[in-house]
Amino acid sequence: MARRARALYDFRSENPGEISLREHEVLSLCSEQDIEGWLEGINSRGDRGLFPASYVQVIRAAEPPPPHACYANLPDGSIKPLPSLAAFKPAALEAPQAAAPEPFPLSPTAARYPFPPAPYGGSYQPSQGSDDDWDDDWDDSSTVADEPGALGSSYPDYEAAGGAPGRYRLSTRSEPSLGSRGGGHPPGHPHPPGGGGAAKSSATVSRNLNRFSTFVKSGGEAFVLGEASGFVKDGDKLCVVLGPRGPEWQENPYPFQCSIEDPTKQTKFKGMKSYIAYKLVPSHTGQQVHRRYKHFDWLYGRLAEKFPVISVPHLPEKQATGRFEEDFISKRRKGLAWWMDHMCSHPVLAQCDAFQHFLTCPSTDEKTWKQGKRKAEKDEMVGANFFLTISVPTGPGASLDLQEVESQVDGFKAFTKKMDESALQLNHTANEFARKQVTGFKKEYQKVGHSFKCLSQAFELDQQAFSAGLNQAIAFTAEAYNTIGDLFADQPRQDLNAVIDLLVLYQGHLANFPDIIHVQKGALTKVKESKRHVEEGKMELQKAEGIQERCNIISFATLAEINHFHKIRVRDFKSQMQHFLQQQILFFQKVTQKLEEALHKYDSV
Repeated sequence: MARRARALYDFRSENPGEISLREHEVLSLCSEQDIEGWLEGINSRGDRGLFPASYVQVIRAAEPPPPHACYANLPDGSIKPLPSLAAFKPAALEAPQAAAPEPFPLSPTAARYPFPPAPYGGSYQPSQGSDDDWDDDWDDSSTVADEPGALGSSYPDYEAAGGAPGRYRLSTRSEPSLGSRGGGHPPGHPHPPGGGGAAKSSATVSRNLNRFSTFVKSGGEAFVLGEASGFVKDGDKLCVVLGPRGPEWQENPYPFQCSIEDPTKQTKFKGMKSYIAYKLVPSHTGQQVHRRYKHFDWLYGRLAEKFPVISVPHLPEKQATGRFEEDFISKRRKGLAWWMDHMCSHPVLAQCDAFQHFLTCPSTDEKTWKQGKRKAEKDEMVGANFFLTISVPTGPGASLDLQEVESQVDGFKAFTKKMDESALQLNHTANEFARKQVTGFKKEYQKVGHSFKCLSQAFELDQQAFSAGLNQAIAFTAEAYNTIGDLFADQPRQDLNAVIDLLVLYQGHLANFPDIIHVQKGALTKVKESKRHVEEGKMELQKAEGIQERCNIISFATLAEINHFHKIRVRDFKSQMQHFLQQQILFFQKVTQKLEEALHKYDSV
């Protein structure tokens, strides 16, 4: 008989895979094993899905069903139950069984997570399509990084050796006091409404019901709740400093740029496979390397997973067909150049080990490339541990007012929404205007030129010598309008296309910020909840202060990223608008010059 449960509270589903519950509703359970505080079952409406385990009570013994109507008039005891199967058990099977071995004790973390949580960004999958397929030489089964010495000493070796210079352990975990071991709601289970009456220090900050939210997947929740622990090297530290505009990422002491040039078509497997390779020349090394689009794609995936509070610029879009056409290659190179500029301009991304490996590893050194690739993929400073690497200002005047932070983040959220709408509108307008210039304007000006040419040919039938100059001037005017039509068709390459490329890049940034803001908002919600527990006498002040301190770290990083975005935005749009207007002036000067040349032809008539 299937296990059943009765709903203790109403629950409204908010995500795919969840089902809603009504108080006192009876559900059928698919399994009694809960996963991170969730059960799977079928409600009275026949919907199957997940619901919080703390919102229901499992019905252990089902009540006997009422007798069927056909047996209602039979006297009591006339229906006898069947004998138990135990009556037929052979004596040989009645020997007592040996005591079952005790289960292997799980660590506190493993007990809360029956299945290992997926790392943040795990949903990102590199391209597997026709655009730069992944080859055996790129992602083989062997791991060069697993060779002795490939990745340096492991953490157990570090502990055995008693530590190493430049590497230290950070942890946000705290051992519970004796008074806090019982009575609280179990971690990982949502708190039902109407709870209360718990002893002081027994309350815990609840976890998000949506375990697929960015705040949870990024590791932000685990960090804020004090569950992060790892070793941080000096080279992994990300410093936030107080600048004139507030928190900022500490500038890169060795800034550099990297050009992307000469995309060339190359082949492998005796010409069976073709691809485009781009030449990269970093200014801080001066050594050129060649990278394919799949290498950019891999790097983007690693960075997007590692840095949940940093806006990693999006790569140019993939294309299944026409990958070797000249226009597409030129457009992709320009898009990659914008991407590279933003990577080199970011104080954190520019110094990331994976990015430096991407820029500096020689194209022909396959072993070194795979070592760096495996090292980046085994990076342990991801998820909740990433936040351990952030160093924020301390001392008097360095603390943040969370109410002011919330106001700033809300203002930036409204700004990004409006900017996204405006960028989308300008992108559409610019593309439409460029299309008209390439087709409509060129065609219209050439129609005018053709009409002038027909007029000139008609005048030539006059055969009068004194009209020859006029005929030539009109014919020149016709050619001038044809030339102006060609200028219109070519002009988007000079100005509008660059504006469109910039808008596309920033639309990618704007798409990143909702997740970044969600992480900060989630941390702020935990602080408010902990303060409420302190006011109700359910949580120790020290524990709530720890949550607020870790929320400050996320807030410092979020504000630093917002300030960097504004700084780079002003730089880019100032430069691009200047370039656009300069090109527009040059364009209309060319048009004016052609019209003036045509005008002077009539002076000698």
